Amino acid sequence: MVYAISILALVLIFTIATKVPINMGILAFAGAFLVGGWVSGIPIDDIVDAFPGDIFLIVAGITLLFAIAKANGTINIIVESALRLVHGRRWALVWMMFLLSGALMALGSPMAAGMLAPIAMRLAGKKNINPLLMGMAINHGALGCAFSPITIYGAFVNGLIKSAGYEANPLLLFIVPFALNALFFTVLFVIYGRDLLHELPDGTDETTGSGASSPASLHPSPGGAPESGTRAATAVLPETDVIGHTPFNRERVATLLGILLLAVGSVAFNVDVGVSSICISTVLLLMAPQKMPRIEDKVAWPAVLLVCGMLTYMTVLKQNGTLDFLGDAAAHLGSPLAAALILLYAVAIISAVGSSIGTLGIALPLAAPMLAAGELGVLGFIIALAFASTVVDVSPFATNGSIVVAEAEVEDRQRFQRSVLAYCGLVVFLAPLVAWALIVVPTSL
Repeated sequence: MVYAISILALVLIFTIATKVPINMGILAFAGAFLVGGWVSGIPIDDIVDAFPGDIFLIVAGITLLFAIAKANGTINIIVESALRLVHGRRWALVWMMFLLSGALMALGSPMAAGMLAPIAMRLAGKKNINPLLMGMAINHGALGCAFSPITIYGAFVNGLIKSAGYEANPLLLFIVPFALNALFFTVLFVIYGRDLLHELPDGTDETTGSGASSPASLHPSPGGAPESGTRAATAVLPETDVIGHTPFNRERVATLLGILLLAVGSVAFNVDVGVSSICISTVLLLMAPQKMPRIEDKVAWPAVLLVCGMLTYMTVLKQNGTLDFLGDAAAHLGSPLAAALILLYAVAIISAVGSSIGTLGIALPLAAPMLAAGELGVLGFIIALAFASTVVDVSPFATNGSIVVAEAEVEDRQRFQRSVLAYCGLVVFLAPLVAWALIVVPTSL
């Protein structure tokens, strides 16, 4: 009875959170105390001790640091400097956006795609770049680096792996989803971006010259009179009204150094990411206390609640034996590989219209039985689940996809939205199969 209530509560947590605007983490905390204390008889002190303090520090600290970096203009310097490196080449602009979005996400910025979308989609309109291609550049870049050890996603999944008693491998969890996202975007570039390799000839108007190989419905609106031929794509930087020039100052230099120290310290010296990010943020705030009042309001508190609440509930499921029960049930499944493929498709479909972290929070415990049976590669299956649940965030119903649709400079926004949705459908169909064939099967043989 305890196991049935625990599983039912997990399903209800996800269902309610997707139907009404209540943070899933709040529901998970309530579920942890009700299912753990009332139903399972676990002492309240033990449930409180299950709170993932290390994950709290990572998510809160990283989002605080990047809130400071955005507020003091450091993010602007990073973006502007990167885009000037490409010298206006259209194909390079697309790939730079992919890499830049990935770099910002890998360093811990949860809204990397959202920060870049206004610039990227405006550049797509001015440079006659297929807006679908540009939008997916920032989406696949960010989603590819979502599982960096210092991101919300990376901290969440690594925390779940450790809480389940398995050995985490943060490097593989980061590299594999990045490689698969790069593969998906490379295919998309081959389809929609080959013409960008041939720059517009001198004197050709960027807005009306030969451009993206997409259908006309995806072409951006000209939005003005023809421009001078001196702005040919081969000769100039992007427009100054799109890419500004943010000067260096003491606070911005210190922020750049702080981010660099955090990245190097966590990777090379295994320095605690949460503690380091809080300390670096404190130093930056002391340097300019009056310039960023109430910056703590910019911390991604909803994400903090979601991650910590779900991890706490997962610990309760482990303590009351629900995960062991599911493991025994999994031993009677006919084909673990077939069950793994079904779960991957379920994760992709649900995540495309819901919360990626929430979907992972449910999928990983459900995967525990199959992992306990010993017929699937533990790390490979977890990485496949992580990839399948996040790559579908290109959906127009997800935050990343909706921002792209909102910022696109197109004549028919609804038609563009349908194009994004069609691409998402293709990703939902292909991603689980690719992850299963390239990751799950080889690591399970």
